[in-house]
Amino acid sequence: MPPASPGPIMRRRRLGVDLRRLREAAGLTGDQVIERIGWASASKLSRLENGRSRPDPQDVGVLLDLYGADAAVQEELLAFAEAGDIKVWLKNFPVMTQQQRSWAELEAGCAEISEYNPVLVPGLLQTPEYAQVRIVSAREVSAGAGEPEPGDEPETEVQARMARQSLLTREPHAPRYTAVLEEAALVGRRAGPPEVLREQLVQLCHLAQLPNVTLHVLLRDTQVGNWYLPPTAFSVYRFADPLDPETLAIEGGFTDVMSTEAITLNSYKVVFEWLCTAALSKSDTLSWLIEATGRLTEAVPPSTVAFGPATAPTQRRRDSGRLTDR
Repeated sequence: MPPASPGPIMRRRRLGVDLRRLREAAGLTGDQVIERIGWASASKLSRLENGRSRPDPQDVGVLLDLYGADAAVQEELLAFAEAGDIKVWLKNFPVMTQQQRSWAELEAGCAEISEYNPVLVPGLLQTPEYAQVRIVSAREVSAGAGEPEPGDEPETEVQARMARQSLLTREPHAPRYTAVLEEAALVGRRAGPPEVLREQLVQLCHLAQLPNVTLHVLLRDTQVGNWYLPPTAFSVYRFADPLDPETLAIEGGFTDVMSTEAITLNSYKVVFEWLCTAALSKSDTLSWLIEATGRLTEAVPPSTVAFGPATAPTQRRRDSGRLTDR
């Protein structure tokens, strides 16, 4: 069975890279292309080459003819153009919400994912109860900002996040997943009710034992590099097809940035290596998680355990905060 295919976003980016390469090989500038094929706006070609718009197979065919692409290349790139139809792709995720689609598209087809978050457990590792706390608390921010009421209930967003998590255990070709988790995000009292954090730690103990998952806990007082302080959460995605561009996602509170620029990517890859080196090893992390789970179990009486809607008093506003969308 072949590896899972990337979603529409990655197909568009791959198509854009190849179209730009073919144009440059043909010795044409963007303005010359627009003039020859009669498009009204130069931005149309720019958006296509940068993977920012859904490709029209007919437009792609016109460009391929202009660039003199051979039959095999035309067949491959036209298939990429057709793969940009998000409606077809989303049939695999019937409960996917709009906020999480971009992350699911990026994760699809990944061979390797590296993540760091200074304040949260990454979405691919969250329990349903932890995810609901994150979603509901962020909706309260949106309500305070006067945003319109959402079309989806928090439970739908939780289901969407759980659907995304299935890629860690898909058979075959599950991606290699590595995450650096801050100690404060796991046992800090601001992250959620103690019973929710305890169940989250239990799940992390199970996930840490998967052969394709490596978790590192970064203790509070550990020095990173030459006193380096990572300013924000980020993820790096590498794909099975080496021609698919490696992608960086930078989480900045309520705004996210995606980049495929090599210089930017390499900087964050260096930081991630520093974080992994400073954090506990895979085996020591599992031991730490087991001990932390035991401490929380002793601190939380069984009668206080209450999950689901009871922990979510406000459930009628959409979460626009990308920091918690994941």
